[in-house]
Amino acid sequence: MTVSEMFCEREQDFLSEYAFKTSETRGREKPSEICPNRTEFQRDRDRIIHSKSFRRLMHKTQVFIFPQDEHFRTRMTHTLEVTQIARIIARALRLNEDLCEAAALGHDLGHTPFGHSGERAMQMFYSKDFAHYKQSVRVVEKLENNGKGLNLTWEVKDAILNHTGDSEASTLEGKIIKIADRIAYINHDIDDAIRGGIISINDVPKELIKTLGKGHGERINRMVSSVISESMEKPYVRMDDEIGEATMELRGFLFETVYRNKIAKSEEEKAIEMLRILYEYFLKNPNEMPGIYFENTKKEPVERCVCDYISSMTDRYAIDLFRELYVPGMWKRPI
Repeated sequence: MTVSEMFCEREQDFLSEYAFKTSETRGREKPSEICPNRTEFQRDRDRIIHSKSFRRLMHKTQVFIFPQDEHFRTRMTHTLEVTQIARIIARALRLNEDLCEAAALGHDLGHTPFGHSGERAMQMFYSKDFAHYKQSVRVVEKLENNGKGLNLTWEVKDAILNHTGDSEASTLEGKIIKIADRIAYINHDIDDAIRGGIISINDVPKELIKTLGKGHGERINRMVSSVISESMEKPYVRMDDEIGEATMELRGFLFETVYRNKIAKSEEEKAIEMLRILYEYFLKNPNEMPGIYFENTKKEPVERCVCDYISSMTDRYAIDLFRELYVPGMWKRPI
């Protein structure tokens, strides 16, 4: 018996009846040889971790655009926090931790530079239907690995595609990613907003503090504990009503006081305008795009390929490229 077969056998013995078993996967678009040491979802996790798109998350905005303080979250640290929360929930509920881990690590691979400001830019200049979760699937299917894609399993891609919005993943593990994503960003965005002087803990409604807790770790623990206690041995994953309602109220508080705050978004208009200029430049000069992005113009609309290129950029890369294209050399400031 191989190690991977042993893992699959353990799943049958240990995981909940509601867990998705690795042996039940719909598989990959392109069949590949079975690994003797890893299950299919473990292989997906490794493919994501070793991808260029994953490494670029380190230099992509979470909420604060290009902050000088290195302690603010990036898209990478957000992804790691989502993964940690998802694994805790999955392990407690005896669901498939490997599936959760792979989907959580891959859920934001298609995110634009400058966070949701970049996403809005692509909606304005490319297509109103652009969404980072759709782009994440496009990355793993068509853009990574020099256009070959990562050839992930159907269930991991399904969880990535449905981690936000009104749609629901087909597995409970996929549903965990949506909840873990929300728990992570609500709490770390409050933490970063306090660090940035946007709000103080005293601005958070007292009833929400009473229900969810005052500290970052305390709030996460209550939310996670709510999911676990409410979902144990159930065919669904959700918080209990009290914690769930308080969580959504706290999310609403964030939208009003942080996400739309002039200080936090002081550079947003500049970022959007910069991406517009870059987008229009490469529409006119697609041959200047590197690698797969230019190659794809031979079989796909140039607008689609330019969007792929812009979306792949880190904050720093976009700024440096704009400087190279549009700032005269004698005016450049030392970096």
